[in-house]
Amino acid sequence: MIKVEDWAEIRRLHRAEGMPIKAIARRMGISKNTVKRALAADEPPKYRRAGKGSIVDAAEPTIRELLAEFPDMPATVIAERIGWERSMTVLKDRIRQLRPQYKPADPASRTAYQPGELAQCDLWFPPAKVPVGAGQQTSPPVLVMVSGYSRWMLARMLPSRAAGDLFAGMWALLGMLGAAPKTLVWDNEGAIGQWRAGCPVLTAEANAFRGTLGIKIVQCRPADPEAKGLVERANEYLETSFLPGRSFTNPGDFNAQLDHWLAHRANVRHHRRIECRPADRIVTDMAAMVPLPPVAPVVGWRTSTRLARDHYVRIASNDYSVHPSVIGRLVEVVADLQEVRVTCGGQQVAAHPRCWAVHQTITDPAHAQAAAAMRRLRLQTTRPPADTEVEQRRLSDYDALLGVQDIGAAGIEGVA
Repeated sequence: MIKVEDWAEIRRLHRAEGMPIKAIARRMGISKNTVKRALAADEPPKYRRAGKGSIVDAAEPTIRELLAEFPDMPATVIAERIGWERSMTVLKDRIRQLRPQYKPADPASRTAYQPGELAQCDLWFPPAKVPVGAGQQTSPPVLVMVSGYSRWMLARMLPSRAAGDLFAGMWALLGMLGAAPKTLVWDNEGAIGQWRAGCPVLTAEANAFRGTLGIKIVQCRPADPEAKGLVERANEYLETSFLPGRSFTNPGDFNAQLDHWLAHRANVRHHRRIECRPADRIVTDMAAMVPLPPVAPVVGWRTSTRLARDHYVRIASNDYSVHPSVIGRLVEVVADLQEVRVTCGGQQVAAHPRCWAVHQTITDPAHAQAAAAMRRLRLQTTRPPADTEVEQRRLSDYDALLGVQDIGAAGIEGVA
């Protein structure tokens, strides 16, 4: 085989100096055929050792037959079927080379997103306990939202995954962003909707929310996690980069630390897929989004009820006291992520911080004092006697009714 340096010199003499093949052969002491092969080769010569074969070669026809019928058959089962007793490494390498010929490939789609086009949403349940009050510790859900074009990430811990809290959380995140993507992509979260008879069906709350914002909500098909791979990877990023080494005193502390991490780490890091930082794209992304409506959508917990004698209302398994002066009247209860408010006839009759614990009774001391005073006043009040005239009957009427005659009229002497 000709050496690389001889191959290079042959091509130089022929191309640069215009030397004929015969002269090159005579000058370098090689045959004219060698010169011709060197000029015809576009690549440097490489030494290739003849293959000695493999111990798997004899079994390859049988392996191909098995893969043709069972493309997903594991290598260990194939080894059992062909009676393989040699190294499993070489067998697995050969099966790995042959399997794609019999199993159709399932390539993942690589989607390019336009500015303002969509954001993917999901609930992340952090594997960490957060104190929520009343001696309770739990792992509340975290709403995560990732923009497709800029990869800008938003997240917030919520009291629950119920519709009242979920849409209040979505509105809070969009308010922080200052605009709404044209499409929000969700999986089959119960508060969003579900697939029925092969068609996605949004809940009434989801339709009201998207209608107010003028956007679209897309439900992924069941068992299709790749459809929202951006937010799935964001959940993993939160779990591996934000959570380790942190402790939290309450949900507010969790959200404060999360906001700081998003602003100073997640959204200013270099993103390998887009080859820039999310902060470099967010302005262009927001410019193409839908402006937020002038009137906020109806979110949170909202209900109307007639206040019972115990003057408490219930929100998400917790009871909140109301001023007892409106017992028996219709009250409006509104709760968001931070506060529970109760009004009656346009006047506020209760306001409590939202309790994240469960099965608790939250009492305003002023309400308890007012109820005690009303009970004392009721006990001190006595009813006046009824002023009713009663007819007085004569004794003779009773004598006549009972058939008793007058003693004097009967002529009977009295006893002295």
